[in-house]
Amino acid sequence: MQFATITRILGLLIMVFSLTMIPPSVVALIYQDGGGSAFFITFILSLISGFVIFFSKRHAKQELKIRDGFLVVSLFWTVLSLFGSLPFMLIENHALSLADAVFESFSGITTTGATVISGIDELPHSILFYRQQLQWLGGMGIIVLAVAILPMLGIGGMQLYRAETPGPIKDSKLTPRIAGTAKTLWFIYVGLTIACAISYWLAGMSAFDAIGHSFSTIATGGFSTHDDSIGYFDSDLIEMLCILFMFLGGVNFSLHFFAVRKLSMTPYLRDPEFRVYTMILLTVGLVGAIVLLVDHDYTSFYEAFLHTLFHTVSFATSSGFSTTDYYLWPLAISVLLIFVSFPGGSAGSTSGGMKVIRIILLFKQGFREIKRLIHPSGVFIIKLGKESVNDRIVNAVWGFFATYIMFFVIFMFILLSQGLDQVTAFSAVAATMNNLGPGLGEVSLNYGGLNDLTKYVLSFAMLLGRLEIFTLLVLFTPYFWRR
Repeated sequence: MQFATITRILGLLIMVFSLTMIPPSVVALIYQDGGGSAFFITFILSLISGFVIFFSKRHAKQELKIRDGFLVVSLFWTVLSLFGSLPFMLIENHALSLADAVFESFSGITTTGATVISGIDELPHSILFYRQQLQWLGGMGIIVLAVAILPMLGIGGMQLYRAETPGPIKDSKLTPRIAGTAKTLWFIYVGLTIACAISYWLAGMSAFDAIGHSFSTIATGGFSTHDDSIGYFDSDLIEMLCILFMFLGGVNFSLHFFAVRKLSMTPYLRDPEFRVYTMILLTVGLVGAIVLLVDHDYTSFYEAFLHTLFHTVSFATSSGFSTTDYYLWPLAISVLLIFVSFPGGSAGSTSGGMKVIRIILLFKQGFREIKRLIHPSGVFIIKLGKESVNDRIVNAVWGFFATYIMFFVIFMFILLSQGLDQVTAFSAVAATMNNLGPGLGEVSLNYGGLNDLTKYVLSFAMLLGRLEIFTLLVLFTPYFWRR
């Protein structure tokens, strides 16, 4: 392990993160909301801490190995989330406890969108902007890690798009160099954010709300500047725009890259994951609308379909925005919305969940086993499109699924032991592991009523889900630390 180099990189990351305290400080000055001191103190503490850590190992220049990469990625999310909790504890008149601040920060950076805060409309503009910014930065980090960095380490959902599998990418990089890949993805991400912000503004949002919601929409995070989320604006046009940009945020960003480069929709239409992702959203939205009409929750199909499609896209992409009290709908629809967060969005997107590509391979493997029962000597190859999938990848997907279910059960039992009912415990774990945010039962509005232990457990669940389990889990194995 190259601990010196890892320490140097960590120091640099913390110093860079300290610069993110500048924009909310500017917002505090503009609105004179008294929040500037919290961000200034955090800026100084982060800058000094990062410099001390960096300076102690400034001469370390060893080349990182695969194991070092796992540690850097895990530390990246954990340490920055902890530093990110400082403004929440330092903000005047609205300070959070340590557990609440850590929960809110982890939720922001992992783009989960679960919150412990009630009375969001009363918060200073600076802290509102900071919450949105956290999610945007987290979404940016996810894209770069998923497409540019994690394939180098041999992990993550984008590993499914390497040369062994079909799809728009035959290699782990969009451009010849990793730096070029990251730069390309940043341009796409920023471009979508700007387009989203302008669209919201033209549709009637204030400039502040438009920028803030564009941050969390493209990051599929779900934080809002209002307690009523997107429902605050009571606008069908804003809902439609939100559906569009949440949908785009849940698409493999590599498809955006090739679509822009070729000025064609063909990369989307040829991608099997994109087709299944779209089909899931439309099917669930249509089924939900029919159920709500039969249950007389709505009298107009247009209104029923708009609300169900909005929440379907919101939950499937792990955005977590809402326009109405979905938890008051028939229980079957509310639970269906939670379940649609399990496949989540596409690999290489900002969405959470297990990723649609894994679900596709799980189903194909299941059908292959049925065929083998009928023809024990037969040789059946799993294909995506016209290309065969290596059995090693299929086995890795099964391993991921089994590990995911194991941790889901463990987290759920911990929450049940803390006195939560089954619906609350199940939805809270699903909402955090899938980086969704809103749940059912006691966490349908916010997570503020949970005890500190539960908040720490769910914070870990957010991190585990965001790093797709194995990236973090490998650090807890003895094999990782052996020479």
